[in-house]
Amino acid sequence: MWAYESVFYQIYPLGFCGAPFENDGVEIARIEKVKEWIPHIQKVGANAIYFSPIFESDTHGYNTRDYRRIDCRLGSNEDFKEVCRALHGADIKVVLDGVFNHAGRGFFAFQDVLQKRESSAYTNWFYIDFHGNSNYNDGLWYEGWEGNYDLVKLNLQNSEVVAYLLESVTMWIKEFGIDGLRLDVAYCLDHEFIRRLRAHCDGLKEDFFLVGEMIHGDYNQLLREDMLHGVTNYECYKGLYSSFNSMNMFEITHSLLRQFGEEGQGLYRGKHFLSFVDNHDVSRIATILTNEKHLPLIYTLLYGMPGIPCIYYGSEWGAKADKKDGDPGLRACFKEVEENELVTFLGRLSSIKKESDALNYGSFRSVVLTNKQCIWERKTDKERILIAVNADAVSYHVDFNAGCGQADELITGTLHDFGGGTDLEPYSSYIWKMEK
Repeated sequence: MWAYESVFYQIYPLGFCGAPFENDGVEIARIEKVKEWIPHIQKVGANAIYFSPIFESDTHGYNTRDYRRIDCRLGSNEDFKEVCRALHGADIKVVLDGVFNHAGRGFFAFQDVLQKRESSAYTNWFYIDFHGNSNYNDGLWYEGWEGNYDLVKLNLQNSEVVAYLLESVTMWIKEFGIDGLRLDVAYCLDHEFIRRLRAHCDGLKEDFFLVGEMIHGDYNQLLREDMLHGVTNYECYKGLYSSFNSMNMFEITHSLLRQFGEEGQGLYRGKHFLSFVDNHDVSRIATILTNEKHLPLIYTLLYGMPGIPCIYYGSEWGAKADKKDGDPGLRACFKEVEENELVTFLGRLSSIKKESDALNYGSFRSVVLTNKQCIWERKTDKERILIAVNADAVSYHVDFNAGCGQADELITGTLHDFGGGTDLEPYSSYIWKMEK
């Protein structure tokens, strides 16, 4: 599966392109901005783009109006086809956000219900009670997602709804050549629908990638041969930044041992998660970290842990935004890219990750662990890698059995000798490829 050997780059199109929050019905080809960023995305080293909602919607993208066209605020379907062609021409895969749990109030089927009530052909597409009322005073009640009534819950046990969604997916695959879907609130989706979607996509395109948003619960519920290829790793999202802010590397290491360890734990050994330090729903990592010198280090751990690293646009150069100031700030429109040392550093990490059998598929073991330092091992039959981080302001000397005398330090491209112990410099990280 191509995704397991990739680095993802997430773009929130409506914010990225500077579209108005409310759908004004005016078609402007703002999505063409993505083509201008391709050289920068390549410099970051990403070879797959995950687009947050791009379908026609009422406002923020997750309240879909039309599953078969991109939002007019971003342009036309033809405009997006050109973007997909340009991305594929640059060997960058395209993954779209599939918001299939709910639609917007502007969705044609729901509008038909509001107008025709009991006589509508779409009453069973939703969960409707004509004897109640809604927050919008519709004269009927309907189920909204987690109490949000601009998000009208779809009845995924209705064969007509399923057929409509699957036909929409067919269009995006056949006409745009998309390579995968990220399923919004996958933990809410009907499991039989996910199975239908997986079988449908498998029949249309080889190695079509399905990854689901999982915030809590047992990830194995959806990580099955007939369901999803991967899920979002929210458990370790928190563990990553908290380990640095509290100077407690035990937190992230123990989470990873619980997920991937080989000694009595490892609930998800051999499975693949989409890993991240921030995204469109949370504060940017440069804002969360209390010490900016930890920024390159947290990315080293992101790339070194089991999973598929995903970089949120702008965060690769250290952009800041706080969740408490509202979602629009998290989904900014940057007039131009910034190039700095962090971008170059992530580009190096991306090259290392994509070319490493151990980082893509290897086991996970903790080798050295203190509050402020950690060394992890990733290993396959083909390769052995050690990832080391010193989060402290002073150097740290460590003696451990490396299992070999020397290693290639991949970030700097230098040779490292383990003889006499190893000094980890202040605020440093290392990726050692061990001698066989």
